[in-house]
Amino acid sequence: MYTRIDIKISFRCNNLCGFCAQGHKRDLYPDKSAATVAMELKKAYADGVRGVVFTGGEPSLHPAILDLVRIAKKIGFANIQLQTNGRTLAYPGFCAELSRAGATELGPSLHGAKAETHDALTGSAGSFTQSVSGIANAVKTGLPVITNTVITSLNYRELPAIAALLIRLGVKQYQFAFIHIVGTAAENKKRMVPRKTMVMPYLRKGLDLGIRRGIQCYTEAIPFCLMKGYSACVAERIIPAGPVVDADRTIKDYGVYRKTEGKAKGPLCPDCKYFDICEGPWREYPVLYGWKEFTPVRDFFRTASSK
Repeated sequence: MYTRIDIKISFRCNNLCGFCAQGHKRDLYPDKSAATVAMELKKAYADGVRGVVFTGGEPSLHPAILDLVRIAKKIGFANIQLQTNGRTLAYPGFCAELSRAGATELGPSLHGAKAETHDALTGSAGSFTQSVSGIANAVKTGLPVITNTVITSLNYRELPAIAALLIRLGVKQYQFAFIHIVGTAAENKKRMVPRKTMVMPYLRKGLDLGIRRGIQCYTEAIPFCLMKGYSACVAERIIPAGPVVDADRTIKDYGVYRKTEGKAKGPLCPDCKYFDICEGPWREYPVLYGWKEFTPVRDFFRTASSK
């Protein structure tokens, strides 16, 4: 599996999402300069990294975004993704410009199956219409379009309808990522964070729609014990290793960070057959709801000697 650098180039944003893990940074940190980004990309490439994700914030609002994509291509990155809320992709010609500059994947997001839900979550009237238009434009480029939906209390019942909409739009892959209770999301946790067990019936239906059509579909931050029958959809199995360049720190390997700092395992987790490969939930979740939802999956092949 190739390695990938995620670089947060801007924390400005045209949405005001109540679930955002980065929203508290928007007024604290300026855009990274093109020279700084180029330096970080060159270092990563020299270290053997071959994929890059430009993220934020809303990276498409960085004034040099097209130049940064060109720089990544010139350096030699084979996989260049723009992670975006999708709104700027609705602008005429912008998707084509990204493609010509060297982008190889577009990663827009969609957080509701209808404007009422999506716009309430993003805090921006009209964002649903613009994001859906952006996703449609992205698909027309012929580039792989891989979407992300953050699972919240406000939208989890719509997950099947969101999946159906994304399938109609023609995306290559969609992912449902459980809300991470940090940043702005932590400020709104009482109204934004559902119990994972409440989410699962709707999540399974959303995955089933993609599975039946041969579309790649994944979940993030949903432990294996809740994904019985859907373990192939656990995104942590396939997320590329590599650094994350944030505003105030650089994480050398995000996969290691998730396992050692970001996520946690409960007292019964060592009894689960997935213990060695499961990362557990984000550690903030059991602080809010405890560990009762997580039941070890046991079978003949896991013995006391393998714990």
